[in-house]
Amino acid sequence: MSRISVRDTDLQERFAAIVGEKNAIVEPAQLRTYEADGLAAFRVRPKIVVLPSSTEDVCAVVRLARALEMPIVPRGAGTGLSGGALPIEGGIVVGLARMNRILDVDLPNQRMRVQPGVVNLDVSKRIATMGYYYAPDPSSQSVCTIGGNVAENSGGAHCLKYGFTVHHVTAVRLVTDEGEVMDIGSPIADPPGYDLLSVIVGSEGMVGIVTEVVVRLLRRPQATRTFFATFPSTDEAGATVSAIVARGIVPAAIEMMDKLAIEAIVAATGLDWPLDVGAALLMEVDGPVAEAEHTAELATACARACGAVEVRTPRDEKERALMWMGRRSAFAAVGRISPQYYVQDGVIPRSRIGLVLREIALLAAREGLRVANVFHAGDGNLHPLVLYDARVPGEEQRAERAGGEILRVCLKYGGSITGEHGVGADKTAYMGEMFTEADLTAMNDVRCAFDPYRAFNPSKVFPTPRLCGDRPGTYVPHPAELSGHAGRG
Repeated sequence: MSRISVRDTDLQERFAAIVGEKNAIVEPAQLRTYEADGLAAFRVRPKIVVLPSSTEDVCAVVRLARALEMPIVPRGAGTGLSGGALPIEGGIVVGLARMNRILDVDLPNQRMRVQPGVVNLDVSKRIATMGYYYAPDPSSQSVCTIGGNVAENSGGAHCLKYGFTVHHVTAVRLVTDEGEVMDIGSPIADPPGYDLLSVIVGSEGMVGIVTEVVVRLLRRPQATRTFFATFPSTDEAGATVSAIVARGIVPAAIEMMDKLAIEAIVAATGLDWPLDVGAALLMEVDGPVAEAEHTAELATACARACGAVEVRTPRDEKERALMWMGRRSAFAAVGRISPQYYVQDGVIPRSRIGLVLREIALLAAREGLRVANVFHAGDGNLHPLVLYDARVPGEEQRAERAGGEILRVCLKYGGSITGEHGVGADKTAYMGEMFTEADLTAMNDVRCAFDPYRAFNPSKVFPTPRLCGDRPGTYVPHPAELSGHAGRG
């Protein structure tokens, strides 16, 4: 017997008229797929999930959702780690996975126009034989989508030299809160007017739904040189990172893994990485052959001078790919050594790596937990993985508390509460510790210029249930509250 109520059936029929019956999901068992993103500890079942296939579908879906006063949560592949795609109770999830076409490839101008559901790695695969690639490379690049990358301003291992998503997106098509279409940015370089594109990229789904993206393509470098170095502790590894950058070298990537992360990677992949070391660096330089070889020699010399136990270079492309497979598998690999883990994301100055990791170790010891660290060392983007066992009473809560304290350590040393995972639903409580009230008000005003009724992804990012137009002082009900469009939590 169906568990769909009459009301749900009516809702399904109205959205099915736009996207088709099989793409308007209300069956509870099917909705479970959409209850969480990669931050699985947070779960909310949406009222309905709608899967449009075109910009026109998205416009119609948004207009109907607004007419029904339903909050709207855009969703890509659901690989985000901050609860950015967490549904809102009673709301609609607009899943963009069916919008997965590459619309245009313009190699003379090094541009590609794609729908938001195109998988990150598929962009590079499409143009690989022509000598081009797409630079942003999150660890989840084989499954995460361009639309989600735009929402979170994703980076990846090579962001040190090549930057984040915002540096590689030149234009987007955006569906507004009124179901209208805006084209923002331009395929050409440096168009006139305000840089609204930088507002869209990294907005975490709060200003509209992106339905097309124009990305910048790069030529494959002539040569790439990779090395893997092990160290007695994270102190020597951190000193190596600083020394390399101080020499004027801009590596394509410098990734660090501590002892516990190495243990997990070896357990999951069988790589022959040593287990009796305190840290490892995986580094890559690229460019013309002469430059790549010269900078690789300088970097390996820095590693040895800073106390490297061993420095390895891959014999061929297959071995290089295995090294990177080990690094990219790190998050999942931790599942081999712990029943559960909590992924955190913060940023520190790279000169403070050793100091901060020691503080994290002390913090973990106080909570009786283990923390594995794997991160983009070149730009100080930490990814501490707090290990816990939810079967042990109170341990999950201790892990969450430790994750929050790690963010405070990052702030203490002049860092940030997120580098590339976003704020989402996970870190709202810490925004007020990083930004002043005036900062938050200004950010909220920008958001409200696009979405005055907070239809898109409400209750995310901002630390209080702010309404557009809120100001400190005597409380005056907002018109949206009086009309029933929004409320105070």
